[in-house]
Amino acid sequence: MGDRWHVEVDRSVCIGSGLCVGNAPEGFTLDSARQSHPRAADIDANEQILAAAESCPVEAIAIALLESGEPVFPPED
Repeated sequence: MGDRWHVEVDRSVCIGSGLCVGNAPEGFTLDSARQSHPRAADIDANEQILAAAESCPVEAIAIALLESGEPVFPPED
């Protein structure tokens, strides 16, 4: 069985670039204010979701391992 992730978008940081939706339309949506939202907070590990987080110009997307809370993205320094 693979890893499960918890995905959050900090809407106070999100600028509505839409890159997350472009990289992972199955994982993110933009609301009427162009703020990103994960379609589901808890998901199976997924390369498209990771690519979306990595492409966010303001790093508004955080991904953590569901069981441990250990950060997947952004990585801890």
